[in-house]
Amino acid sequence: MIRTKPRRAGPGTPRRPGRNALGAVGGLLAAFAGLAVAQLAAAAVRPEAAPLTAVGGAVVDATPAAVKEWAIRRFGTDDKLVLTLGIGALLAAVAIAAGLLAVRRPAAGTALAAAFGVLGAAAALSRPEAAWQDALPSLAGGFAAAGALYLLVRAIPPPRPRPSGTGPPGAMDRRGFGRLALATLALSAGAGYAGRRLGAFGDAGATASRAGFVLPPPTVPAPPVPAGAELRIPGTTPFITPNRAFYRVDTALVVPRVDADTWRLRVHGDGVSKPLALGLRELLARPLVEHDATLTCVSNEVGGPYAGNARWLGVRLADLLREAGVRPPSQGGPADQLVARSVDGMTIGTPVEAVMDGREALLAVGMNGEPLPFAHGFPVRMIVPGLYGYVSACKWLRELRLTTFAAYDAYWVRRSWAQQAPVKTQSRIDTPRPFAEVAAGRVAVAGVAWALHRGIARVEVRVDAGPWREARLGAADGDDTWRQWVWLWEAAPGGHTLQVRATDRTGAVQTGERAGTLPDGATGRHTVTVRVRG
Repeated sequence: MIRTKPRRAGPGTPRRPGRNALGAVGGLLAAFAGLAVAQLAAAAVRPEAAPLTAVGGAVVDATPAAVKEWAIRRFGTDDKLVLTLGIGALLAAVAIAAGLLAVRRPAAGTALAAAFGVLGAAAALSRPEAAWQDALPSLAGGFAAAGALYLLVRAIPPPRPRPSGTGPPGAMDRRGFGRLALATLALSAGAGYAGRRLGAFGDAGATASRAGFVLPPPTVPAPPVPAGAELRIPGTTPFITPNRAFYRVDTALVVPRVDADTWRLRVHGDGVSKPLALGLRELLARPLVEHDATLTCVSNEVGGPYAGNARWLGVRLADLLREAGVRPPSQGGPADQLVARSVDGMTIGTPVEAVMDGREALLAVGMNGEPLPFAHGFPVRMIVPGLYGYVSACKWLRELRLTTFAAYDAYWVRRSWAQQAPVKTQSRIDTPRPFAEVAAGRVAVAGVAWALHRGIARVEVRVDAGPWREARLGAADGDDTWRQWVWLWEAAPGGHTLQVRATDRTGAVQTGERAGTLPDGATGRHTVTVRVRG
C-alpha cells in the first residue's frame, strides 16, 4: 500500500477554518441567538427583565460606592453605555469559551451556555420589584443558546476525512456548517427585531400618553426670571438649563417609560391617617405651583457638570402629606423619613421635616414648560430644593411611604452614603476653561455658584493665591437657584492659577478643605490653570 501525506496548503491556497475556529463562531452565534430570544421574551414580560439589563442592574447594585464614583468621573453620563459594552464583551468571551469547549465536550459546552441564562435569571430576580416572570427571558435565552450551540457544534466536520458512516451522527461538511450558521444568524436577527418591535409597541402607550399630555396652567405661577440673572458671558452655563442638556445620573440602564393613563401613586405608612391612591388626573386636580430650582448630584466633583437649573411645575408635596394626615416630627409626627419608590424599585429617603418646612417641595409634572422628559421622570418625579438628588429627587415615582431613618435605609444609604445630605455651597469657573490660552488684557472670568435654599450673597476670585476680589453677581432668582457671576481680570502674560469661592446668605464661606463626594458631597474650591499670551 502506498501512503501519501496530506496535502498542505500552498501560498496561493486559501486556508479553511479549523474546528476550534468554527467552535468559536458557533459560540458567538449561539450567544446571539440566546440574546435575541431573550429580547423577544422580555417584550412579553418587561424591558428590565432582558438579560443585559438585568445583569447590568445587578452589577450596579453590587458595585462599591467608590467604584461607582470612579466610573462617573471617568465616563460621565456614558457610564451605563460602558457598563453594557463591558457586559457584552464578557458575554462574547464566555460564548467563545463555550464554543471551544463544546468542540471537544458538547455536553459541557452547551451546559456552560445554559448556565449563563441561569445567571441572568438570578440577576433579574435580585432586582428591586422583581417578580418570578422576570426570570423567564434569561432562562429562555439560555436554553436557546444551548440548543443553538449543540446543533452548530454537531454540524462541524470531523478533524480529518473518515470512511463513510464513521463520523459523528449529523456531521456536515463546512458548507453545511456555513448554511446552518447563516440560518441561525437570520433567525436570531428576526427574533431580535421582533422583540424590539414588540417592545416599542409596548412603549407606544407611554409615548402617546406623553405626546397627548398638556400641562395645566399653574395656580401659583413663578415670577419671570429677573432681568440680569443671565449675564450673557460667552462660555458660561445658561441660567436656565435646556431639558436636552440637563444632567442625568441614576441606575436605570433602560429608561422606564410609564404610561400616564395607568400611572398610580400610593401614599401610606407611619402617621398616615388617610392613605391615598391617586392617578395623574386626581393629582392634577390639586393646585399646581411653578418654581425655579437648581438640582445637583452628590456625585458632582468640585467644578463638575452635574448641576442644572429649571422651572418646575407640580403639586406641593407638603399639602399632599397633610391631606393624608401626616405631621412633621417637630409637630409630634411619628415618621421622620419619607421613602419614595420608583417604578424600577429605586428607593430614596427624604427628611419629612425638610419636605414640610415651607420650601417648595414638589411632585413635579413639568420641566421648563413641557411635560417631564422620560429620562427625567415622566410622568411624576420629586423635587426638594436644598437636598442632593439621592435623598430627594426620585424619578418615575409610584409610592410614598412614611417611616423612620432608624427603621429603614434607602438604596444609597445601604451603600455607604449619608442618610441626610443638604447641598453644600459650591462655585464653578466656566470660562476660561482649564489649560486655556487667552490673550493678555481684560479677560472675563465667569461661572455659576449655588448654596441651595440659603442663597448666594457673594462670589470672590483670586489669582495665583493673591488677594480675593469680589465678582459681580447676576440677579438672584430666589434662594433655590444658582447665580451667575463674572470678574474682569487684567491678565498679564504667563501661566496663572484662578480660584473661586462663594459665601451664602447666612455668612458661611465656602470651605477650601478638599473632600471627595462620599459620603455627603464634595468640598473644596474650584481651581483653573490658564496661560496668557503676551
